[in-house]
Amino acid sequence: MDSLISLFDAEKATLERQLADTLKGCDDGELYLEYAQSEHLAFDNGKLKVGSFNTDQGFGLRAVAGEATAYAHSGELSLASLKRASDAVATIRGGYEGHYADAPQRTNRHLYGEINPLAEPGFEQKVKLLQEIDAYARAADPRVRQVSASLGASWQVVELLRADGHWVRDVRPMVRVNVSVIVGEGDRQEAGSHGMGGRKGFGEFIAQDSWQHAVDDALRQALVNLEAVPAPAGTFDVVLGPGWPGVMLHEAVGHGLEGDFNRKKTSAFSGLLGEQVAAKGVTVVDDGTIAERRGSLTIDDEGTPTNRTVLIEDGKLVNYMQDRQNARLMGMEPTGNGRRQSHAHQPMPRMTNTYMLGGSHEPEEIIASVKDGIYAVSFGGGQVDITSGKFVFNCTEAYRIRDGRKAEPIKGANLIGSGPPAMKRVTMVGNDMALDSGMGMCGKNGQSVPVGVGQPTLRMNEVTVGGTGV
Repeated sequence: MDSLISLFDAEKATLERQLADTLKGCDDGELYLEYAQSEHLAFDNGKLKVGSFNTDQGFGLRAVAGEATAYAHSGELSLASLKRASDAVATIRGGYEGHYADAPQRTNRHLYGEINPLAEPGFEQKVKLLQEIDAYARAADPRVRQVSASLGASWQVVELLRADGHWVRDVRPMVRVNVSVIVGEGDRQEAGSHGMGGRKGFGEFIAQDSWQHAVDDALRQALVNLEAVPAPAGTFDVVLGPGWPGVMLHEAVGHGLEGDFNRKKTSAFSGLLGEQVAAKGVTVVDDGTIAERRGSLTIDDEGTPTNRTVLIEDGKLVNYMQDRQNARLMGMEPTGNGRRQSHAHQPMPRMTNTYMLGGSHEPEEIIASVKDGIYAVSFGGGQVDITSGKFVFNCTEAYRIRDGRKAEPIKGANLIGSGPPAMKRVTMVGNDMALDSGMGMCGKNGQSVPVGVGQPTLRMNEVTVGGTGV
């Protein structure tokens, strides 16, 4: 589509003059334009329960002066609306006289295509696919009691215009496929799920072998949980599986390495740059540059090209994730982590794809090293306190380790600990680093954005496990 600026009832030069007048004396700020389409279809219990299509557009105007930020947004793309927003945010200046920051560096990199994934396949084909998923899952095992499947897609066009005339644009596709299966025997029921997606069209995800794998994996997990016994409570050595279990790293460590928490000294990692915050061998990166990944962005929501930012290197804290404002106030460089949910939200430091690099140990070697412990393969919900670093995570698939072997499945296991101390208890890092299958969402200050996580198999000693078994 044409530039979003063409949707205004004024020329680009007029908007630039208005923006320059508004941000005069400010340290930073921009006009953020957005046009977005999204579709969601959900099939549950043999019926199409949800079918939604949304189109949204608007602008956000931000002015930054020192530590203060003023923000106004509107769904009306008109000069009159922009002037009203300008009147609101210009009040931040008062007597402040700053120096307008240089524009972000440009990039010719494109990490994903621009084709709108909502167009193909068509509505009827999508509904037929959901019916096939439902039928395949129910025919796979007589213990299947409920099947839920969904298809989601979005297409977002964003443009940023600065007071110095700098203009950038990014077109962002996204798809996601989810399958959930509930199985039962007698009065007992258990669930399993599998999700996948990325910044591309539906293509590979709705190929027969792909969606059947999703169903098979969801059913496998549900049947494992149907045989699970109550998890023990106590302190155990824990082995975390590769891929999605990196969500624990994301929550327990990643958020604590975002620039705003560290500038305000509310993170457990504040003031620890250059210090050993994890065991040797632990290297954590945030990488928004991986092609077509769910958490990747060609540019962030301030126009800064994303980066592969090493956060923890061989156990030592070497960097934080930064947006422009926090980087400037901390005397650091922006890392391309300024993100916002939509034009109605201000940007802030957020993760993209955050993961731990692989080590030298075979996964089987790591499990064999544990005499009595827990093997956590997948996680559900989790909570973390940024200030203390304390976390609680619920395992959705886990096993007991007995004498170096994976033993009976367990249910109701909760891993409890604190990010920094837990990272120092990592004793073995596997050589099987994997990213998740493309299903992560991250919430912060009321905003949700898509993210990626990942890690290799790793051993973490002396983790508190909450459970009801013995």
